[in-house]
Amino acid sequence: MMCIRVGFGMPLMRVVVLLLFIVATRQVSASFIFIPMDTRQANHLKAYGITYWVLDQGVEAYWLLNHRGGSFVLPNTASFERECKIRGVSYQILSAGEFVQLKLTIADPERNEEVIKLEKPPKIAVYTPEFNEKGERIQPWDDAVTLALTYAEIPFEKIYDGEILNGLLPKYDWLHLHHEDFTGQYGKFYRGQHTQAWYIENQKRAERLSRELGFDKVSQCKLAVVKKIREYVAGGGFMFAMCSATDTYDIALAAEGVDICAVVFDGDPADSKPGSRLRFEPTFAFRNFTLVENPMEYEFSTIDNTYQRQVIPENDYFSLFDFSAKWDPVPTMLTQCHTRTVKGFMGQTTAFKKDLVKPEVLILGDNKAADEVRYVHGSFGYGTWTFYAGHDPEDYQHLVGDPPTDLNLHPNSPGYRLILNNVLFPAAKKKERKT
Repeated sequence: MMCIRVGFGMPLMRVVVLLLFIVATRQVSASFIFIPMDTRQANHLKAYGITYWVLDQGVEAYWLLNHRGGSFVLPNTASFERECKIRGVSYQILSAGEFVQLKLTIADPERNEEVIKLEKPPKIAVYTPEFNEKGERIQPWDDAVTLALTYAEIPFEKIYDGEILNGLLPKYDWLHLHHEDFTGQYGKFYRGQHTQAWYIENQKRAERLSRELGFDKVSQCKLAVVKKIREYVAGGGFMFAMCSATDTYDIALAAEGVDICAVVFDGDPADSKPGSRLRFEPTFAFRNFTLVENPMEYEFSTIDNTYQRQVIPENDYFSLFDFSAKWDPVPTMLTQCHTRTVKGFMGQTTAFKKDLVKPEVLILGDNKAADEVRYVHGSFGYGTWTFYAGHDPEDYQHLVGDPPTDLNLHPNSPGYRLILNNVLFPAAKKKERKT
């Protein structure tokens, strides 16, 4: 440390010059960790976890939108550099001068790049079913977001219907909806799975929990949950959903006051012609869809394009849209990737039919050849929501009972990167993430 002794006889101007010299010296000696997110990155998914971890230490970071795949810059400390090495994240050291020059380059109005300051790590909740007494998951499939968060070492808390209806959502900045069926039809697995132990156990627990929360039917409980989440988004929350949690969320909102559940789901018949009584004004993403009323058919509505699409697995890709980093930072953050073409993947809800997406919804990724949308975003009140179709970005056709994906085998997954973009963007400085 440099020590300056100032005597009473030293002129004030000389003191000021010395202090400025000290400040300048310290700025020159400062350095930064540059984490590239292009094809030179060894582990893209862990890089998000590093950035979150730094924010969690109370230290600000930077997201360089559209610069080398959406790179990150962190202040250089021995502990941060050590953590990059431990987690296998590629990085390089920039001097303070080099970082200043990099920011000046990115600021060029001719470049579609931007520097976004990340200030505070979002508190994350994952809406997911409870486990049984043995600690085993009741539903025999895994959740891509939970896998991504765990692999990236980003902390999260699990909540479910009770926590939401008891008003705990405002504790969290970001909410993920597990692959849920918000219509009360148990995923419409009845035809193929209703004799399976997991299905029977799941239905018993859902019915018991609904009664404990004051509802006669599971569908009524799920609608109340959906409406609470809608209030959460309106109040400034960030909601992200995948697979069947996307379309069933909107179906539940559209069907409020209508019984769309057949007798095999709730013990009494559905209303006559329930589809004719849907209201699309309350929905987030979809309109003018038709219900699939047959309880033996593994489909909820015409929103999903799974069974109509003529796409072979080898050609199943969707393209990410390009946005202006300087003028549209939120969709730019959500589409940061080292490739603009992402391998497709199926799910109970594989893709959204384009003509059923509301015109005000922002499309982030689509397959134009199949006339389908895979990734959409919108705002509601003071918050935002994002729907991402498909089940697991690295398991093309994830079936009931399949083992979870090992992300150690997919550290550079473009599809999983889109999930983690959503996790991190609420950390952006508020004025920079207005939509």
